[in-house]
Amino acid sequence: MSSNVSGRRIRAVHNRLRKVQGEFVPKPARPILDELVLTVLSQHTSDINSGRAFEGLRTRFDSWDEVLAAPADELADSIRAGGIADVKARRIQAILGDIEGREGAIDLKRLNVLSDTEVEEYLCSLPGVGPKTAACVLVFSMGRPAFPIDTHVHRIVQRLGWMGPKDNAEAVHRRLTPSIPPDIRYSLHVAFIEHGRTVCKARTPRCSECVLLDLCTAGPRLLAAGEAV
Repeated sequence: MSSNVSGRRIRAVHNRLRKVQGEFVPKPARPILDELVLTVLSQHTSDINSGRAFEGLRTRFDSWDEVLAAPADELADSIRAGGIADVKARRIQAILGDIEGREGAIDLKRLNVLSDTEVEEYLCSLPGVGPKTAACVLVFSMGRPAFPIDTHVHRIVQRLGWMGPKDNAEAVHRRLTPSIPPDIRYSLHVAFIEHGRTVCKARTPRCSECVLLDLCTAGPRLLAAGEAV
């Protein structure tokens, strides 16, 4: 079952955010495996720190084979900037080992010929990989019309009333994505990230200056309760 929000309403939100934020510019695409590992590193940290961790890994190791063969503590040291390095090191090596076992090499180029659904199923079958990580790989690396649900996106779609307050990220991914026009999924995701960081913050959102206030379920209530400015 998909969300009951209309494509027209979603486009209206997208257009307003784009008018404020400017033209959408996609980021340079990375190889599939690079994006997968970077997304793992991005969990529970900032983009800056995950980027530093990824650069640390690539500087220390010349290939994914070396990453897989490295002592776990050495890999963890190389990605320390991204936080919870010991956990992420084990997860990365588990993923690489699984890929090598399936593909005969640490390479995911074969995914390019698979459908979106097949790619998502493959990625989500890897150790510790969920729908958000799979969606990030699909949209950022492969240019497919996916819609990652991170904490900002999750919060905003609930406040807008597109999803219920008890719907978890996986439920939002499953039910909301089909309602979002494929041609704006990447742009809307990026717009929501920016909006969540600058206006629709987790604490004390700036509802009085939000361009979506009249389209938002939570905004007027948060303002009336003094929980927003």
